[in-house]
Amino acid sequence: MLDVKKIKLGSQGLEVSAIGLGCMGMSGGYGPAKPEEQMIDLIHHAVNSGVTHLDTSDVYGPHTNEILVGKALKGVKREDVQLATKFGIKYGERMGEVEIHGEPEYVRACCEASLKRLDVDYIDLYYVHRIDTKVPIEITMGELKKLVEEGKIQYIGLSEAGPATIRRAHAVHPISAVQLEWSLWTRDAEDEVIPTCRELGIGIVPFAPLGSGFFASGPKVMDNLADNDLRKIIPRLQGDNFDHNKLVYERVSQMAQRKGCTPSQLALAWVLHQGDDVGPIPGTTKIENLNQNLGALGVKLTAQDMAELESMASFKGARMPEQILVHSYKNSDTPLLSSHNGQHLHTKMASLEVPQVKLGSQGLIVSAQGLGCMGLSAHYGPPKPEAEMIKLIHHAIDSGVTFLDTSDSYGPHTNEILIGKALKGGYREKVQIATKFGIRWTDGKVDICGDPKYVRSACEASLKRLEVDCIDLYYAHRIDTRVPIEVTMGELKKLVVEGKVKYIGLSEACGSTIRRAHAVHPITAIQAEWSIWTRDLEDEIVPICRELGIGIVPYSPIGRGFLASGPKLVESLTQSDSRLGHPRFKNAEHNKTVFERVNEMATRKGCTAAQLALAWVHHQGTDVVPIPGTTKLENLNQNIRSLSVKLTPAEVVELESFASGDAVLGERYSYMQYTWINSDTPPLLSWK
Repeated sequence: MLDVKKIKLGSQGLEVSAIGLGCMGMSGGYGPAKPEEQMIDLIHHAVNSGVTHLDTSDVYGPHTNEILVGKALKGVKREDVQLATKFGIKYGERMGEVEIHGEPEYVRACCEASLKRLDVDYIDLYYVHRIDTKVPIEITMGELKKLVEEGKIQYIGLSEAGPATIRRAHAVHPISAVQLEWSLWTRDAEDEVIPTCRELGIGIVPFAPLGSGFFASGPKVMDNLADNDLRKIIPRLQGDNFDHNKLVYERVSQMAQRKGCTPSQLALAWVLHQGDDVGPIPGTTKIENLNQNLGALGVKLTAQDMAELESMASFKGARMPEQILVHSYKNSDTPLLSSHNGQHLHTKMASLEVPQVKLGSQGLIVSAQGLGCMGLSAHYGPPKPEAEMIKLIHHAIDSGVTFLDTSDSYGPHTNEILIGKALKGGYREKVQIATKFGIRWTDGKVDICGDPKYVRSACEASLKRLEVDCIDLYYAHRIDTRVPIEVTMGELKKLVVEGKVKYIGLSEACGSTIRRAHAVHPITAIQAEWSIWTRDLEDEIVPICRELGIGIVPYSPIGRGFLASGPKLVESLTQSDSRLGHPRFKNAEHNKTVFERVNEMATRKGCTAAQLALAWVHHQGTDVVPIPGTTKLENLNQNIRSLSVKLTPAEVVELESFASGDAVLGERYSYMQYTWINSDTPPLLSWK
């Protein structure tokens, strides 16, 4: 008997046998339930042979399969097996009809019931059997995470989940395994699902690796099937499809003869050769077949053998009947977390409380993370629907993100109008509004203006558009290098005295300009671009701010989205998106390496690349309040969760190394002449 090696399933610590045992057929599915005593003997034989990964589900039977496995476990040491079960499927009245459920109370009730039926204290690997597309996956995962914390389950898995759902689930709690159909005759998951799993360090558990028995028996598989055998409604095993597929089986069988093995061993060996992160779970009800399956471990295939097998696998017909296929990974996207009303959303967001922090030393208190609102009104593509953006702003405020950043140049003007509308209904007193003046667009050209008359008129206009009596933080958006900064600041100081502005800020100002401005009236905040791939301000600006007690507000902390999505973002941009003109986006092919390295580290940390990049900014100090922008509720929630990502000093250094030296190609901005490096102003004496 061949030794069954252990493999690591995923990157969270779970180790299982290289071949598992799918237990479904012991209790129905493929005909009537088999004699209990024989099935217990089969399970014991499997475990004694080294097959320690046992796969069941509450829907098998239903329920009776878990009871059977529970009885079998009394004859073995619990710690010798890795027990996987699932929840989420309820059978309807007709064969193949199902209901899918992922509500938190259902998740918990199912887990408790499975523990009782299995008669164990914990489940090693607990899968969402199918994805409930009515419930945000974050809600389902939130309850599973609690069950891990309570010790009732050790690892979490998903079955038949698409890439987007896998990523969102993995961001809540690391996924250890994704179960999916993968065999010579079912390979569609290779396009997206399997690469996603490997990117995130998730193990892959193929079910039906023998094509629901087709590779074990060929045409004979359909002989004498019971009325309740699921295979009677599988399209590949019906009519003309079956006639075509029989010919494929014959070719596989011929190759198996040449290799000195059975067709089932050859088909299973093909799956086993897909990688050490793959642990198939062929099912059987016969000890003889189990031993044959173990023999597949000794079948060696060359690259040429693999290619030959794959060239044969031209099958016809769907892998499942339509009423089951509708719940497969291709239809597994769930609503956004923000769309889920009621207690679960409140509980989820309450656990992600955004703290309030002091910004600068003048008394302004803001949320530790703000919301950059520019993209809500064009610049990054066309304007978004107003009602949706107001909903986004309200969700941000209700989630604790109360520091809203806008400017009169965003739109222009329309962004401030949008913010004003969003603040109606009692929201004004909950927020800290930051807006800016100083950038004018004339015939497509930028004009920077900081003379006193313009400062006042710009402030009056912003107050009107925002429909507020006072602006909490008013920035000079860019520095007018024709006007002494003392002159601009003098007018801003008057606006503070008049109660129209509470605190003053500068954006893209150099060290000397900051010092001169601060001498006229205390500066509360400096806004500047600061992220993993933009760190030039650390040499001079950050030290000066800290010397003078000025807060720092990084904009574009996720590299204008590049550190969240990499080249895929560039490919998706519309012609009206200003990022197309940014030098670093034009050099996306070179710069993608930075994203890839951040993304790899994020996978190890169990978070998204965007969250990791944003966490780096948060770790720069308590005087730093980034203002990531987004137009999507899902991204907003992800950004908030970055506050819980903890980095060690070594991890901070590792992240910084990804964008050092020549790693980043291109200037950070298209208009570098208007940034802090060119922000010195004439001396006050020169002003007339």
